[in-house]
Amino acid sequence: MRFHTAALAGVLLTSGCVVHAAEQNITIAGLQVTVWGSGTDGAVRKPVIIFSHGFHGCATQSRFLMEAFASAGYLVFAPNHKDATCAGGAATWSGKPEEPFGQPETWNPSSYRDRADDVRHLIEALRGDERFRARGDWSRIGLAGHSLGGYTVLELAGAWPESTPLAGLKAVLALSPYSQPFVAHHTLAGVSVPVMYQGGTRDLGITPALAKPMGAYDQTPAPKYFVEFDRAGHMAWTNFVSATHDAITMYSVAFMNHYVKGEPADPRMTKQLSDVTVLRYASDLGHADLGAASGRSARGRGLGRAR
Repeated sequence: MRFHTAALAGVLLTSGCVVHAAEQNITIAGLQVTVWGSGTDGAVRKPVIIFSHGFHGCATQSRFLMEAFASAGYLVFAPNHKDATCAGGAATWSGKPEEPFGQPETWNPSSYRDRADDVRHLIEALRGDERFRARGDWSRIGLAGHSLGGYTVLELAGAWPESTPLAGLKAVLALSPYSQPFVAHHTLAGVSVPVMYQGGTRDLGITPALAKPMGAYDQTPAPKYFVEFDRAGHMAWTNFVSATHDAITMYSVAFMNHYVKGEPADPRMTKQLSDVTVLRYASDLGHADLGAASGRSARGRGLGRAR
């Protein structure tokens, strides 16, 4: 799989206006980093989103969502980790993971620590860089990660007891995240910020660990959300597959807007859209368990199935 690396203009489909997202590539903190912004920064500091890509993915693998965040008013950064295979990444598809993905019980706080270190070093460098220190609001940071990147951002939120949560972190968006090590070790109670998990009915290697009894969602403290998209496989959150991009974008931007920007919640954030099979949440917006995994019942606010 390879992704285009040409700069594109992004349009936030869930809004009524057209806002262009400019893309640039920089090297900072020893990392190749792709940056998205709206081009209308002015004197207003923007909340920041850092994206961590999947194993053998790369910074631009989920460009559609990064453009949407930039169009919604965020300053977005995505580094290439050392296992990146596209967008200038030097790794190869034949490279093996540090620990077997099929043996999550063998993982520990040192597993892929370098990825979390990449994010910490990147933020430290950006805060001191004259190009970005005044453009970003470093007290309002959201993390998003896909697959192994989801593992990375959960670690930065305190999923390993030995991990110090990232300063300024307001929310974590875990997109088909490899959460199995935390589930196996029962350490997700240490997560210190709101989390939205996203999975899919065809994401057979990941989503069951999120949704099962005492899986990632159940072990994570509130505020928390779980959205399962119909017919979405593991690559649904990349530019390689586009079928569910609109729904993914809607829930993702609404979640970040509420918890990172502090905006009133978009009503759609707690509605089960037609291409969503499961929506669960326990938060300041209420409690609900909608869809296939809930036995067709709901509790608290959000009862029933909304289209």
